[in-house]
Amino acid sequence: MKKEDLRIVYMGTPDFAVESLRALVEGGYNVVGVITMPDKPMGRHGSVLQPSAVKQYAVSVGLPVLQPEKLKDEAFLEELRALRADLQIVVAFRMLPEVVWNMPRLGTFNLHASLLPRWRGAAPVERAILAGDEEAGVCIMRMEEGLDTGDYCVCRSIDVADKNAALLTDQLADLGAHALLTALSQLEAGCIRWTAQEDTRVTYAHKIEKGELDLFPDDDVWLACAKVRASSDAHPAHAVVADKPVTVLSARPA
Repeated sequence: MKKEDLRIVYMGTPDFAVESLRALVEGGYNVVGVITMPDKPMGRHGSVLQPSAVKQYAVSVGLPVLQPEKLKDEAFLEELRALRADLQIVVAFRMLPEVVWNMPRLGTFNLHASLLPRWRGAAPVERAILAGDEEAGVCIMRMEEGLDTGDYCVCRSIDVADKNAALLTDQLADLGAHALLTALSQLEAGCIRWTAQEDTRVTYAHKIEKGELDLFPDDDVWLACAKVRASSDAHPAHAVVADKPVTVLSARPA
């Protein structure tokens, strides 16, 4: 199988998903369509629509883009079928119904930002930091009905060290793009091998809740630093200093 003959539909939304799409395009793969979230209202009155990072890149390189509100909508499913994908690749998108992930003849690959089966779910990078994990990583997984339960073929890891979520996410995006290209090379060569996840090692990366990263005087120093490193614009680390609320951008043990 030649890469030019492999019809790929790519699904993703945030900055994290751009690197893998760029790797496919620059690697000469035949990306026949991109699926991403609808534009979000921005600005004071929500009067400006902001396209996703994936859409911005896709448009810049001339790829067709679909932005369905509902993935089970029959009009969208017809458009998706018309793309005649051999393979779908999902990177930081959303849960797919079976009618979508089971549509291509080669199924759907998912790039997940954890060392599966550890940290299945929505916030693997933040949970790895909060748990004090020494390593983080990415896996190329075959999508199935369960939440990040599918077999994987390629995993790559890096040290967490004292990195914050933003830096670690950027590094994992680059690592994931290379892992994806490796998986596709194996697929083309007919030597791809899938490994089942060990159920005894499963942990879940539940989404970060509002206020979960707030800092308190009785926090252990290491936990406090981990909260700050795991924080983001969406979930900043807050504290109260001299009766005034502050956002803590960085911290380290004294």
